[in-house]
Amino acid sequence: MRFVIIGAGRVGLRTARVLREEGHEVTLIERDEAKVRRARNQEFTVVHGDGSREELLREAGVEEADAVGALTGDLNANFAACMIAKHHACRTIMRIDEDYREEIYRKYADEVDEVIYPERLGAMGAKNALLGGTIRAIADIAQHLQVVELTITDDAPVRGYTISELQLPADATMLAFGKRGEPLEIPTPDESLETGDRLVVLADFAVLSDVRQILVGNSATNAIANAERGGVN
Repeated sequence: MRFVIIGAGRVGLRTARVLREEGHEVTLIERDEAKVRRARNQEFTVVHGDGSREELLREAGVEEADAVGALTGDLNANFAACMIAKHHACRTIMRIDEDYREEIYRKYADEVDEVIYPERLGAMGAKNALLGGTIRAIADIAQHLQVVELTITDDAPVRGYTISELQLPADATMLAFGKRGEPLEIPTPDESLETGDRLVVLADFAVLSDVRQILVGNSATNAIANAERGGVN
């Protein structure tokens, strides 16, 4: 696939490296001369200039690109680049660096295909590492909603229950279920919950602790609470 990335800073250049390692074709647009030189030294094709200008996006190959990632630290430039890319029928991914606020998300989410928050993704990764293998945050859907993957433990109160017997809080919904070592699938009522099984749940932040208590148990829940009090969440 072909990608155009606006911004050859920390986020943009790392994204470009990952895409290239997977065999994709990547062209960068960057206005800072030092960043242009660094990217070119790593053998990337770089267009020097403002990525929110259509002529530079055309030069970078937006007309043939599958997707455009506007990954600079300038929110307005990112949005302008995405609007141009959308006109050329590209998938659009826009970076937002401001602290997450519902009004910011709503302002841009309907106009682009994906909105990303690199700092929040980094914090989510740190939180996953601290919490260990039984709970993994996957995505923040809105200001108060998160998708999490939880692994049933020996301490889980519901171990041995079937899916139909599982009762989650009202503000939590199971999205997928997977037996230990098997792919995630749509849950079926007669599946039993055993140690090592995984559930993907959409939950309001207010009930996440209750969900964890039900699916993971006391020992892991206490560790999670300590981690969250430490400011990782």
